[in-house]
Amino acid sequence: MPDSAPYSLLIQHAAQVLTMVGGPPDRPLAGSDLGAWTIIENGFVACVDDKIVAVGPMAGLDAARIGPATRIVEATGCVLMPGLVECHTHLVFGGNRAHEFERKLRGETYLDILASGGGILSTVRATRAASEAELLANALHHLAGFRRYGITTLEAKSGYGLDRDTELRLVRVAREAGQRQPVRVVPTFLGAHVVPPEFKAAGPRAYVDFMLREVLSDLKGEAAFVDVFCEEGAFPLDVARYYLEQAHKMGFGLKIHAEQLHDLGGCEMAAALGATSIDHCDYLTPAAAARIAQHTQGRTVAVLLPLVPLFLRQEVYAPAREFIDNGLPVALSTDFNPGSCPSKNLWLAQSVACLKMGFTPKEALAAATLNAAWAIGQQHDCGSLEPGKRADLLVLHVPSVAEIPYWLGENPVRDVFIGGREW
Repeated sequence: MPDSAPYSLLIQHAAQVLTMVGGPPDRPLAGSDLGAWTIIENGFVACVDDKIVAVGPMAGLDAARIGPATRIVEATGCVLMPGLVECHTHLVFGGNRAHEFERKLRGETYLDILASGGGILSTVRATRAASEAELLANALHHLAGFRRYGITTLEAKSGYGLDRDTELRLVRVAREAGQRQPVRVVPTFLGAHVVPPEFKAAGPRAYVDFMLREVLSDLKGEAAFVDVFCEEGAFPLDVARYYLEQAHKMGFGLKIHAEQLHDLGGCEMAAALGATSIDHCDYLTPAAAARIAQHTQGRTVAVLLPLVPLFLRQEVYAPAREFIDNGLPVALSTDFNPGSCPSKNLWLAQSVACLKMGFTPKEALAAATLNAAWAIGQQHDCGSLEPGKRADLLVLHVPSVAEIPYWLGENPVRDVFIGGREW
């Protein structure tokens, strides 16, 4: 687009413009950079069509590019920031697990319920029974809810089919949902969520061999990442390593659910294989985090999910303060799913991350925007306010970054713009 093209959208007079700009351009924000990005006081963001073209203080606004067709949005007294990036969800599923909530309140653990045939397996049964139209309608409903919270890009994991046809259907539904509404959807294949009943006798290795042989070849171009749940009751370390190694050879990016309930070494294993993200990390030690940061040169992101231990009534939260101080890049997500986090409120996740994991408000915001974009390979197009990126913008009802996690559980979003259009 020509440098002199008239602005199609101008959001001006923001009390603070939260840019997320400040670290090296070739890797996620880590260490002191996570909280040192630039805030512009009394600023603006200008867009042409679906792209950001200018960001700065009001004194630097090029008034000559304001034309009769420019939409001008006043943000006086408000924060202006990039859209939130939700980097770990299980968007597409059938039914819910409200019937298990009271079991949790009576003291049954996540693994107790899974071992009894509930948990993930309960959702698998409901998802297999649901039609594609029902799954799509549910996904679109949830995406509308995410958008109201200011999420403009979202990762959607499969994992509630655990057979060839249903797993492929979940990826297909996620992609279709992304095309039918404005929030960008990035599908991830989590066929190795737990071992399905059909493979209980044969075991985890036989099941992942089935996935590698019968499913992954049909996912090329449909999902960029392959994920695995490395945990007691799911996939042991050796099987998870084998599966990720084979998936990598097939050209997939790698992710892992690991160190959620026990320290099995899954995060270090996956990072050594070049994983884009290691997710949960509640039992990852600071020493292991430091090794991962050094080995990967700060390119593997630890995705932390503070609402999960909150909802499961667990005492252990990922020691994020130590991760940050040791140079490991961190991102924040809800882990939206029907079992361990039926919440879309990424603002609440930021507040809990500050209260329970040691984040500062600026660090939490960067972890839910730019670093979350890195965790799903979308850093080139979202997560920060920079010319050339997609015009995904939020205007918040609060005047400063300090107030965002302070108002516990509130949704501060006033306006949502995706691709330069208000939604």
